Amino acid sequence: MYTLLKQDGHARRGTFETVHGTVQTPAFMNVGTSAAIKGGISSTDLVELKCQVELCNTYHLHVRPGDDVIRAMGGLHKFMNWHRPI
Repeated sequence: MYTLLKQDGHARRGTFETVHGTVQTPAFMNVGTSAAIKGGISSTDLVELKCQVELCNTYHLHVRPGDDVIRAMGGLHKFMNWHRPI
């Protein structure tokens, strides 16, 4: 669910809720192309940096490591060791 908190012209401030947490908008979203951030940043580092959400490229994940591997590991959140919104 999205909640609009404030609007000024075209600029908006709000929150959207997912089952894995609430994201304040606007937000910077890290891109984990293959479920990992380049440059050696761990999930723990991202939490310490107050990262709210991470984007993943489903095409790349489908190609490698593949749907079966991610499913066998318990889903994308467990595969990534990321318990916040994706």
